[in-house]
Amino acid sequence: MFSDLTIAFIGSGNMGESMIHGLLKRDLVSPTQIVASDPREERGQELTERYGVRHTTDNLAAATQADILVLSVKPQVLDHVLPEVRGGARTCSLVLSIVAGAPIRMIADGLANPCVVRVMPNTPARIGQGISVWTATAEVPERQRDQARLLLQAFGQEIFVGDEDYLDMATALSGTGPAYIFLFMEAMVDAGVHLGFSRQVSEQLVIQTMRGSVEYAAQSKSHLAMLRNEVTSPGGTSAEAIYQLEKGGLRTVVARAIWAAYQRSVGLGGGRKVSRLAGRHPDNSDADE
Repeated sequence: MFSDLTIAFIGSGNMGESMIHGLLKRDLVSPTQIVASDPREERGQELTERYGVRHTTDNLAAATQADILVLSVKPQVLDHVLPEVRGGARTCSLVLSIVAGAPIRMIADGLANPCVVRVMPNTPARIGQGISVWTATAEVPERQRDQARLLLQAFGQEIFVGDEDYLDMATALSGTGPAYIFLFMEAMVDAGVHLGFSRQVSEQLVIQTMRGSVEYAAQSKSHLAMLRNEVTSPGGTSAEAIYQLEKGGLRTVVARAIWAAYQRSVGLGGGRKVSRLAGRHPDNSDADE
């Protein structure tokens, strides 16, 4: 499906590299089919040495060569990048954007190319365990949608949604989600050290507990509440710990955090504070106040 196609990455940071790694690992393309553009020459050389891909510091040159253009820059520089690559991007058969918060119409208008796929990936993509939520403009042909799907499957699972508003929700839930998990793990490790474990042993216990619990939940057909109840004996240690977590407002804090991340995602795209699909603020107040 990618035979003789050139895939250019505008922005070759962690997520861009994750996609490059996934594509090459699954043999979907050869290294010479990939062009990595980054403002730092040393970064481009690093990617060339690591993967054998071509590199440049010239975004327009990369876009001009591309059949498929991947936008993987920070949202803060997008206004500068779009006009810079517009001349080359308008002839690409597909533009795939992983820029957080950037509306699909902004990308299409900015590049004068209506064939745009917008994606919200997450960092576990770096080890092939990511999940990406994506959508496409009506102008994207079925073949290019299949190409986008294969690109995303190269570093994990993918979910297509018909409405772009879900992308901002995914940003807050799965895109930012690893940060929540890492913070919770860090808190558990610190608690283990406080109890008397070495940090090394505490980290091993927490990481394997997290890994095993996630795999168990993924394989089980039971509701998460039922899985929790399985390890919560009346009057036992789990019951006491969960009581303290609930008393401390864990669910409310998590809900508020995800809601704040969602609002920030919409804000980065210059959109409304709350999308038309969104539910209510976790505190049941008017989110536009």
